[in-house]
Amino acid sequence: MNAKSDVGLVTELRSLGYAVLPAPRQVELAGGFVQIDEGWSVTPADVAGDDIAVTTLRDRAREELGLDLCDGGGGKTIRLAVEAGAVDTRTADGRDAQAYRLTIGTDGVEVVGNAAPGLYYGVQTLLQLLQGRRRGILPLGRIVDWPRYELRFVHWDTKHHQDTIATLRRFLDWMGRFKLNAVSFELEDKFEYPSHPIVGAPGAFTAAQLQELVDYGLARHIQIVPNIQAPAHLAFALKHEQFAHLRCDGSNYMACMDDPEARQLIFDLYDDVCDATEGVDYLHVSTDEIYYAGICQKYRKPYHPQNRSLTWVDFVRAAHEHLARRGRRVLIWAEFPLLPEHVHMLPADIIDGILSPGKDAPMVRAEHELGMRQLAYCPIQGAEVLFPNHFGWLDEQGRRHEGHLAGAYETTLRPHAEKADVIGTFAASWDDAGLHNETFWLGWAVMAQGSWTPGDVSWRQTAAEFMDIYYGPDVDEMVEVYRDLQAQARFWEQSWDDRPSTARPEPGYGSSRGKHPVTRTDMTLLPPGLPKLPELSYEPTFSHRYRPLLDRVPRMLADSDRLLGRLHRNVAAVERNAYNLEVLLSLAEFTRRHLEMLAAVAAAEDQLAQASRAAAEGNAGRATGLMVAARRTVGSAIDGVQETFARLEAVWEKSRRPRNAPADGREFIHVFDDVKDHFADRRADLSYHIAPFESMHLTDWRAGLEKVIRQYADQTGQRVTALDQELMDD
Repeated sequence: MNAKSDVGLVTELRSLGYAVLPAPRQVELAGGFVQIDEGWSVTPADVAGDDIAVTTLRDRAREELGLDLCDGGGGKTIRLAVEAGAVDTRTADGRDAQAYRLTIGTDGVEVVGNAAPGLYYGVQTLLQLLQGRRRGILPLGRIVDWPRYELRFVHWDTKHHQDTIATLRRFLDWMGRFKLNAVSFELEDKFEYPSHPIVGAPGAFTAAQLQELVDYGLARHIQIVPNIQAPAHLAFALKHEQFAHLRCDGSNYMACMDDPEARQLIFDLYDDVCDATEGVDYLHVSTDEIYYAGICQKYRKPYHPQNRSLTWVDFVRAAHEHLARRGRRVLIWAEFPLLPEHVHMLPADIIDGILSPGKDAPMVRAEHELGMRQLAYCPIQGAEVLFPNHFGWLDEQGRRHEGHLAGAYETTLRPHAEKADVIGTFAASWDDAGLHNETFWLGWAVMAQGSWTPGDVSWRQTAAEFMDIYYGPDVDEMVEVYRDLQAQARFWEQSWDDRPSTARPEPGYGSSRGKHPVTRTDMTLLPPGLPKLPELSYEPTFSHRYRPLLDRVPRMLADSDRLLGRLHRNVAAVERNAYNLEVLLSLAEFTRRHLEMLAAVAAAEDQLAQASRAAAEGNAGRATGLMVAARRTVGSAIDGVQETFARLEAVWEKSRRPRNAPADGREFIHVFDDVKDHFADRRADLSYHIAPFESMHLTDWRAGLEKVIRQYADQTGQRVTALDQELMDD
């Protein structure tokens, strides 16, 4: 039976309790099952015993299923083989090598790949079947499979953090499980750049480390493609004074892209990463958001749309020529300021990595006429903070938006507008807002499904199957966990005011709309007021100003209880990726503390209002006690936020270097980007998470309240023993 069920129903394998992701192209079940136990062995047929497909099957069967599948020596066997043409894909590109056939019988199992990648993918499907809810029991039948798209990219953006090598190796292992085969590794300053060492941040990956990681990926049929942000997004290099003369119009956001010295700097960075990624076929010349091409007018005048586009074309052609000599095929973002009428001037073998449903139709037609290929692009995270909008959500105006999972499904299903010739897919996950990469895996998995068999399985089924595969079949209600965590993150994000910035008061250089002063804003809340002496009058301004927000807090606290309960229950049930649940718990606790802080500030205002009434009634002792209690209430909230942030920091730094920490005698140089104002770049360390909270200056507010308490006590002859004891405890 073919696996292509009507979308909205479930595949036959899913109905039998199996989770296979991506869902296979063709499934023919014969009825019945077979148990794989210690009596079975692995028989490589014309495949080396140390081939990654063989070692992966043996190692994971032993580690995750407790099965020791010894070398073949009679009895029931799992035969692994590579046979060219075993699967007729009727393709003439890299997809054919990724095809496999999996045959399951009562006396034997056979996995045959058209080439080594296909065998590896067939083993991944076999292992997913073995690890399902029927654990060790396979359905009899045959699976024939190959991908719809040859290249299936995920995006590792490390502009604001640096994962450990161990973390990235684990990412590659899981990419292999989901049959993803390419990484756009946005390195920025997380590589040492031997030609310009000052560009690399302290502790950046060495050339040897990057090559080791590349080799690990290549063994798993995954290419790690360097992504060098240039000539825009180049503040990681242009912030250094020795490159200041290369800045475009004085802005550290972008280099003067016609300047020979600026080009040489960029091409030096290309050469450095090419040297450290031998075996990789591509380089990602990102050309991302080049808003100001030619604005410096050094080599082409005047500055207008035609010259902006031609400046962009000249740079891309020069980059292509340089990288062709290095044997690299170029990926770009073909977007503003490129004009469709200039596409024909580009080399045809360039790949446009940003084909999305909203792509300009004349641009796509021009690419088709040139013979340019594209990647179907979908962000699985945008500008949102803490946690992605995987599911549909409401903005602050109550408008409904589709989530990234639905967007991924649509992007991979219908990318062929205006005759686009799609060679692959690109799942973008940006580091701008500083989310943990563990929050991206669900989006990456849905893109993996759409990249392999687009439209065959609903994204909702894929989300459910991901939970089984990524965590193990015994976890419960994890889709609801993700939904609740998304809702908590959106409340956290929307609960702050946007007020003129005190952290970055200088105007920005410009934006996507061109060069113009940009007023930056801070996420903050106005703190409560203080009682006024001598009569201790008080107006609860915080509670009045933020009443609609505070009215939502009790419901959000109840939802938080449910979220934390589910997470703690699943900590005991998880089989795989327990660390991921630690990250989710750190976020759930962090958003919980925010809710408690809001409630505490409102409660403190109520205590101060009671103190005002007590003072008016002549009860100075009660008034003093209530003010001391209000100070204690807010102090507990401050301590709670700080303690929870410290736990979040400890959890996150299990998988990454301490953010921008010194190394090898070097200090990190933190300079703000003149154009971009990323949430994660507001602080050099992870404390950007609590920057909005700290901007409320509640510690200063407590100090002000202490002063009021002491002055009131002096004028009324009260003792403040309780306050003195609190200060000792502080």
